[in-house]
Amino acid sequence: MNDKLLDIPGYLVHGRLGKGGMAEVYLATQESLNRKVAVKVLDRLDDEAFASRFVREARMLASLHHPSIVTIHDVDRLPDGRYYLAMEFLPGGDLGRYKGQTLEPLEALRIVRQIAGALAVVHDKGLVHRDIKPANILFRDDGTAVLTDFGIAKDLELDTELTQFNVAVGSPAYSSPEQAQCQALDARSDIYSLGVILLELLTGENPYRGANYAETVLNHVQMDPPLLRRGLADYQHLIDRMLAKDPDERFSDCRVLLESLTELCELDLDFTRIAPAVQLDRPAKPSAARSRYRGLIWGLAGLMLLVVSSGGGYYVVLRMKIADLLELGEQRLAEGKLMEPAGDNADFYFHEVLRLDKDNDKAGDGLQRLLAARIANTLALANQRLAEDRLLQPEQDNAVFYYQQVLGWAPTNEQALAGLQKVAQRFVALSEDAYGRREFAMALEYIDAGLQVAPEDETLLKLQADHEQRVRKAKATKVASSRSKSQPRQEEQNPIKKFWNRLFN
Repeated sequence: MNDKLLDIPGYLVHGRLGKGGMAEVYLATQESLNRKVAVKVLDRLDDEAFASRFVREARMLASLHHPSIVTIHDVDRLPDGRYYLAMEFLPGGDLGRYKGQTLEPLEALRIVRQIAGALAVVHDKGLVHRDIKPANILFRDDGTAVLTDFGIAKDLELDTELTQFNVAVGSPAYSSPEQAQCQALDARSDIYSLGVILLELLTGENPYRGANYAETVLNHVQMDPPLLRRGLADYQHLIDRMLAKDPDERFSDCRVLLESLTELCELDLDFTRIAPAVQLDRPAKPSAARSRYRGLIWGLAGLMLLVVSSGGGYYVVLRMKIADLLELGEQRLAEGKLMEPAGDNADFYFHEVLRLDKDNDKAGDGLQRLLAARIANTLALANQRLAEDRLLQPEQDNAVFYYQQVLGWAPTNEQALAGLQKVAQRFVALSEDAYGRREFAMALEYIDAGLQVAPEDETLLKLQADHEQRVRKAKATKVASSRSKSQPRQEEQNPIKKFWNRLFN
């Protein structure tokens, strides 16, 4: 089947976001509501069992309601019979973007709390996700972590369907010991996987990841939870319980886990651990005088928390913290540190302010300026890739990818829309060049690629409609030309015909 010409009634398909073993995901606009969506489409028609599971996933997702669970909008079938699932488009990337980095502890806890809340809803329905890993945790533009990809989630009562055949599902680097050993699973297996993620966010590494599958599985079964460095000692108990080898020694469910996470985010941590995690490569350290001043301010703030029990004391300290976070956000924005490094960027600090004061105008304005800067940077990248003729490749580093990323943030952005039109025109030119070289298959590929970008482009649609006729005409012209050239030669080689021509002419 040719997914280059994918047609979904009611949706305008912009391009493919990714491909898995049995399905592909496309970025599209739901025309009735003019909103960007991610559309997951089955690859095959002949696997009824997988199709049934796909539909079950859609219905299951539709029954789960939580801010950190991906929202499903629609499930239906394409004209060719394949099922598709339309869900919210999450443009903020996945948790894998932090691989190898350490997050500020409160930011790591914020992400884990949101996913734990989502899992509490999943587990309350009698389900287990089975594949908690960074690639399945995506972000909205406002920084909310969202749990996705419930393709292998199963009713706990039906768990033996896989385990009785020793089929291990999930990702080895984040699998619980019982999952790695193909045993029956419950909610505590997801808690273990989430614990591995928390450990990775705090330390920057996953110690269970081995050189191969067997080593990774063995590490999960035998390796004790690692000791955290000195500055992270407050989180050791949490890590030990989430990563206990025996499920009975872990948190009994995600609601108990959420209580412990909340305790760690009480005022003592929330107000005394303000500075970002230490970064070895962090440039432009503040002056010693300024550092002493800030240390004095927060020392006094800590003292105030101890001696002032009234709401007024709390309010003063809160205002001081918000002012400091806003200053850090503006600094990082001026330095161009919009989304990186993790836990020490403009987006992080502005969102921290909104977490403390959801109606803060300065943080909201900061995020608007941050988005404008991201759009400008991404448009510059898109225009550069267009100039380099990197139209659709390499994946996630091409002109179309960057233009569509901008449209995900600002669907009416004129520069991005014009850029996609330029890409379509470039494919028109490339196809005409291919026709000139008589490379007809290549010409059609360019036309199809252009229609992925601009499905309604009249020039490309006409080229597609006229393709077969142009090929036949070109071949006929070639045959006629060949015959015309061969006729004089034949006459020259026939001496009798040559004699009679001279006699009567």
